[in-house]
Amino acid sequence: MAQATTMADLLAANKLKIVTPKADSQVEGVIVAKTPKSLVVDINAKTEGIIVGKEFDLARDYIAKLEVGQKISVAVVDNENNKNQILLSLRQAANKQKWDYFYKALETGEVLEVKGVETNKGGLIVLINGIRGFIPSSQFGKMYLGKLNRVRGEMIKVKTIEVEHDKNRLIFSEKFVSEEKELAQRNAAMNAVKPGDIYNGVVSGVMPFGVFITAEVPINDKGEIGLVEGLVHISEISWEKVTHPGNYYKLGDKLKVKVLDVDPENEKLNLSIKQLTDDPWLTIEERYPVGSVVTGTVSRIEQFGVFVNVESGVDGLIHNSKLDSDQKLRRGETISVNVENIDKDNKRMSLTLVSNELPVNYK
Repeated sequence: MAQATTMADLLAANKLKIVTPKADSQVEGVIVAKTPKSLVVDINAKTEGIIVGKEFDLARDYIAKLEVGQKISVAVVDNENNKNQILLSLRQAANKQKWDYFYKALETGEVLEVKGVETNKGGLIVLINGIRGFIPSSQFGKMYLGKLNRVRGEMIKVKTIEVEHDKNRLIFSEKFVSEEKELAQRNAAMNAVKPGDIYNGVVSGVMPFGVFITAEVPINDKGEIGLVEGLVHISEISWEKVTHPGNYYKLGDKLKVKVLDVDPENEKLNLSIKQLTDDPWLTIEERYPVGSVVTGTVSRIEQFGVFVNVESGVDGLIHNSKLDSDQKLRRGETISVNVENIDKDNKRMSLTLVSNELPVNYK
C-alpha cells in the first residue's frame, strides 16, 4: 500500500477537510482544552480556535458548565489575529442560555433575586445575570410604595411574568413574592364572586367619575377573605342625581355594595350602592297620585324651569310656563306643589306651584 506523501494525501487518507472560517460565522467544534482563562476549540481549521479575554469573561458562567470533548457551537470573531489565532465567541450561546433560564423561571414560578439599577417614571430597571429587566410600578407591593428611589443597588426578590428574547423584553413582579398570599386570596375571590352578590367593602378611592371600593369576598369556610377592588360609577351611587361622589363618601368609609358585573381579565368588579334599595320610581304613581299636594325642596333652577325634590331620588319639574313672571324661587326653599303628571318609564314628574293667594270673593 502506497504511503501518503503530501498534505493533501494525508487529509484525504484521514477524510479530513480543513475549513477557513469567516468572521461573524457560526461553526461547530469540539472542546480540546479548558483553563481558568481560556477555552480551546477544534473547529477543523488550520489552527484551533480560542475563547479568551473579554469573550471568555462574558461567557464565564456558561463556560463553567462545559467539559473537554463536548461539542459546541461558536461564533468566529476574527479568523486570524496577530498571534495567528482564530478568536471565537460563546456570547450568543451564553446569552441564549440566560434567556432559557428566564423562560424556565416563568414556567416554574421560581423566585429570583435582581439588583435595582435605576428608576424611571414607569418603574425600576434591574439587572440579573448580565441581563437588564424591568419591574413596573404596578408590580411592587405596598411596602415599596413611594420608596422606589431608595432601592437603587439593593437586591430584590421577584418572579418572572413576561419573557420575549427576540424583543429583549424581561418583566418581573415584586408583589408576586411579597404579597403572594394576598394575590392567591384575590384570585380565589375573583373565581367565587358573581353578579348579584352583596359584600361589605371599604372606600379606597374617590374620583369625579365614581368611588373605588375594596370588597371583602369570603373564599372558604375558615372565614378567610379575598380583597377585590371594584368601581361604583357615579350613576350607581344613588337614585338621586349625584354631582360629585365626594359629597357622599370619603376614604375609609365602610359600606355594602352589590356586584353588577365581573371583569376577570382586569380583575375588577362593577359595583352599585343604589341597587341595594328599590328604585323609588317603581311605585311613584301609588305614592304620589295625580292631583295630590306634596311638600318638596327646590333642588336646582334651570332656564326652562325649577326642579323640586319630593324625596330621595325623585325630582319633579315646575316648567316656566306654570310660573308667574314675578315668582322667584330659591334653591333650598321648601314649597308645596301639585302633582300634575307622572311619566314613570322616563322618570319624569310635572308639578305646579300651590297658590297661597286667597280667592277674589273670599270674605
